[in-house]
Amino acid sequence: METPNTVRDRVVLLALKYGIAAVAVALALLITQSLQPTVFPTPLFFAAIVVSTWFGGIGPGIFAVIFATLLLDYYFVSATRTFSVHPAALLYLAQFSFPALLSSWFVKKRKDAEQALKEARDQLDVKVQQRTAELREANQQLQSEIAERQRAEQAFHKTQADLAHLTRVMTMSELATSIAHEVNQPLAAIVTTGDACARWLALDPPNLGRARESVARIITEGSRASEVVKRIRGLSKKTTFQKSTLHMNELIHEVIALLDAELVKNKVRLKTELDPDLPLVFGDRVQLQQVILNLMVNGIEAMNDVANRARELSIQSQKADPGRVQVSVQDCGCGLEPDQVEHLFEAFFTTKPGGIGMGLSISRTIVESHGGRLWATTNPDHGATFQFALPISDGSGS
Repeated sequence: METPNTVRDRVVLLALKYGIAAVAVALALLITQSLQPTVFPTPLFFAAIVVSTWFGGIGPGIFAVIFATLLLDYYFVSATRTFSVHPAALLYLAQFSFPALLSSWFVKKRKDAEQALKEARDQLDVKVQQRTAELREANQQLQSEIAERQRAEQAFHKTQADLAHLTRVMTMSELATSIAHEVNQPLAAIVTTGDACARWLALDPPNLGRARESVARIITEGSRASEVVKRIRGLSKKTTFQKSTLHMNELIHEVIALLDAELVKNKVRLKTELDPDLPLVFGDRVQLQQVILNLMVNGIEAMNDVANRARELSIQSQKADPGRVQVSVQDCGCGLEPDQVEHLFEAFFTTKPGGIGMGLSISRTIVESHGGRLWATTNPDHGATFQFALPISDGSGS
């Protein structure tokens, strides 16, 4: 419901529009009279009608047409300053009023079109601003989600590194007896050789040749013990992820040297088929050693219950297409069930009574972080084969 103030404002505005129309036509009359036209005293009246319609609308425009027609009839058509009604005057006024009405109608349509265009433009601006604000908010939300994801990935990588370190330490703990035997052998040889060296030197005259041989053996055995300790420290210490170009066969030999005593203790014969022309790969030495170590230890443990056939662990390296190096670790144990193969690489899934189910899961994560793939298959006769493939280094350090 309109209030009195609203009604008053509308009446005032309407009166102002009609007032503008009346003033415009009156000015057209005054200017036309001052110019004393000889023919067609109508151009300024058309202008007055256009102004009235543009600023007032169709009502003031029609009012301007009627007012202008009356003034033309009174001041210009009739010579006696009266309103003429004869046919010639009416025809002249019709020739003015009809185009004037059309002009008023066209001006009104033009004004409506411009107003509609302005409103559409304003609405478009509002929509653009709203959409821009929505996009800005969505972008900020996306940036926040990206930052949160990056933090989650960093936490995941840290947790993965911690789990990998824990798995290596647990593996080394399980191999503690073999490691002690591995280190004890060169130490015992050093003691025995040292005693022999002392005896050679105690002779009269001293046997310097044999003493030199004993010292050389002591140095060799000491270096052997140092290498064993170095390999153990490299696998057990918590290191950062450092990639470099590596020869896969060297990594395999280093892990085999670490597991030599374990193979002897479990009566496992090791068979190696390593391609001597194997191309280099790009990766982290310790992490890839951990993968090979996990697969070999799993293969050895898979044959613990084998008594009716030879225990043989086979390791093979070869170049695989397209542009990959492939390593296979094959045992002749009890093999894998189909449902085990499906879940074998899931975290905390294990087929060993005392296992925690993290070794193969971490191994697959390590291989995939190097751009490779790790998978397992059941052998046709006995046991299972674990294989992983890594891309060949392109020589650019990546």
